[in-house]
Amino acid sequence: MQICQIAISPGEDAEHYNYLALACGIPLILIIILGNVLVCLSVLTERSLKTATNYFIVSLAVADLLLAVLVLPLYVYSEFLGGKWTLSMYICDALMTMDVMLCTASILNLCAISIDRYIAVVVPLKYNRNQFSVRQLALITATWVLSLGVASPIFSLNQVPNRNKDICKLEDDKFVVYSSVCSFFVPCPVMLLLYYWMFRGLKRWSSGRSRSHLNRVPRGRHSLSLRLGDALQREKGRSREKVEYLMPGGLSPAFFPTTPASPLSPANLATATMDEQGDGQTPAAKNDPMTMQMDSASEVENVEKATESGSVRENGLVKNQEVRRGRRHSKSSRVSGRERKAMKVLPIVVGVFLACWTPFFVVHVTNVLCESCDIGPTLISVVTWLGYVNSAVNPIIYTAFNAEFRNVFHKLLCCHSGD
Repeated sequence: MQICQIAISPGEDAEHYNYLALACGIPLILIIILGNVLVCLSVLTERSLKTATNYFIVSLAVADLLLAVLVLPLYVYSEFLGGKWTLSMYICDALMTMDVMLCTASILNLCAISIDRYIAVVVPLKYNRNQFSVRQLALITATWVLSLGVASPIFSLNQVPNRNKDICKLEDDKFVVYSSVCSFFVPCPVMLLLYYWMFRGLKRWSSGRSRSHLNRVPRGRHSLSLRLGDALQREKGRSREKVEYLMPGGLSPAFFPTTPASPLSPANLATATMDEQGDGQTPAAKNDPMTMQMDSASEVENVEKATESGSVRENGLVKNQEVRRGRRHSKSSRVSGRERKAMKVLPIVVGVFLACWTPFFVVHVTNVLCESCDIGPTLISVVTWLGYVNSAVNPIIYTAFNAEFRNVFHKLLCCHSGD
């Protein structure tokens, strides 16, 4: 968060120390450092956590970690002195530049995570979860470049004559509005829209999957009777033509050996069906009439498709193209299922994000644009602390709900405690 955009004015009594700021600030700094260090170590040391999504979380953790190390100690020190700035003004400008850049980077990283999640949900076949792609590298790079671009004007804008050296604040009110728009009022709607579209996509996927399960049984019965009937009729016609053509006069059909069954014969259909049922089903499932009808119907459909393409194997299985298509469908289902579980955390993500950042930016922009509004230093201090709390909550939201992260956290903490 862009702290000190409107800095807290010194209290009436400069010697009055704010011990509450010290009591709250030091634990907050320690929590942010501990949580984000654990996130970085977990991804760096655990091979299973080195996924594309987790690199975004590492980028977010680095932003929050730098905020706790470079910005928060000086801010807590200033708060402890009642808002009075006793250090150099160059340090003040550097503090505000780092604060604006790192808080913007934290928010933009959250936005980048939402973009990555959106791609994983909407186009799962093009999303490689286990490989860090150029697209993801570009998103992380753009996050930090934009953050630096938003904060870079501070050094020049703060060089004004007759500057009050007892207060560390931004001297240009227009920059407060500009940075707030770039850091929050643009990324926030983007995040909300992406999460809304993700919810819609997952809901549509779930409803379509439910309808597919409900409609599969009647469609299987109907297609089974039609396709088996057509196949048997065609097979009878072919057998009759062969017998009439090959049989000389006066000879009985029994004289000739029976014609081997073709891939479309009922015997082969039954054999293929039993072979398909032999793997991964219990005896009850094998003998269940509905299961056999479903397998037979799908087998006949696959055989007819393969026959039209001219490449049927002896056991009636479809060609490699059909197998690849099934694998793609299976991958899509697995990715969608995984993302659907991950999306259960979204209400918490969005709720905490809005609760921490909306008051901060609304109060600061209102304080600049509304001259008649009386916004005291206490309210500004509260919303500023609330924004910093988001850096402590981010590791909890994005990792505590992940079983892999929890296990690695436990392993790291136990190892250190054991040593």
